[in-house]
Amino acid sequence: MNADTPRTSKNPIIRFLNMNTSGQTSGRDLPLWRQLLLQLFSLFVLFSVMFPIMYILTLSFSSKTTRPSSLELLPKEISFVAYKQVLDHPTGNPVSFTELLRNSVFLSVGVGLAALFVAVTAAYAFSRFNFKAREVLMVLVFIPLLMPGVGLATPLYLLLNNFKVLDCGKDVMAIMPIFACDEGIKGKLIFNLRDSLLGVGIAITAGALPFAIWNLKGYLDTIPKELEEAAAIDGADNNQTFWKIILPLAAPQLAVTFFIGFIGNWQEFVTSWLFLSQPKDYTLAMTLYNMTGQYASSIPWNRFAAMAVIVALPVAVVYIALQKQIVGGLTTGGVKG
Repeated sequence: MNADTPRTSKNPIIRFLNMNTSGQTSGRDLPLWRQLLLQLFSLFVLFSVMFPIMYILTLSFSSKTTRPSSLELLPKEISFVAYKQVLDHPTGNPVSFTELLRNSVFLSVGVGLAALFVAVTAAYAFSRFNFKAREVLMVLVFIPLLMPGVGLATPLYLLLNNFKVLDCGKDVMAIMPIFACDEGIKGKLIFNLRDSLLGVGIAITAGALPFAIWNLKGYLDTIPKELEEAAAIDGADNNQTFWKIILPLAAPQLAVTFFIGFIGNWQEFVTSWLFLSQPKDYTLAMTLYNMTGQYASSIPWNRFAAMAVIVALPVAVVYIALQKQIVGGLTTGGVKG
């Protein structure tokens, strides 16, 4: 005689653990014991993710500048003194929070828009036009994605460092490497492209373009060419087709590409730290690192935690607010129907 199946077993505990919890009348069953394991695993993942967040939040609401002697995940006090100190004077450098925020917005939003404009035009050319060395150029665009960002920092540093503006005296200016001061005159450095937000923006844009181009090209390939042919029959030229047909249809993916770039640019640290030397050009991410101090005992833990929350908050809020649009942009095709 065959043994009872788990669902028809006489043991009530076995029947209870094997009851179907999927809520579906067809398809694969989900026994209760498996449901419990999945829920426990989900709770473990949730705790792993929320642990550092809760710890930083607890530190940021503390009025003590030293690290707690015990593990605290829930704040025992609600003090905004650390946030006030960060907003009034983040570090010992004579740079206000407004200036740091402006620099971060310039690099994140400005670079994101510039990279998006260049990427969408290049992606459209790769997607629609057949020209010589098209495949070779596409591979060359892809190669930087295989290299670490730090590996590209040295050539970019040397390249941008060559662009300088010098005061040669007697109201004479020299723009290197095109022009230089007369022989024997060193000149006074007025502007160095490498040591500027503009130079860092150019370097970050160069690093963001490969992913943006390939991401947008894949999406533009899904837009039917018949729409462009119909527009051409109606008398539209290539520019009108691009601006009035292609861009509106690609708007969801443009938003996704910009947001992904915005996250990376907002939190970008390595390039800015290597290139910039003037505190007035520092970003929020650089300031967060600069707040750690020279020795561990000198770290203002509550201010550091408050700064970390402030830096992370804009990206988190925007992502939560646009989560549906981002997912839709990743899954929606070029034409609905």
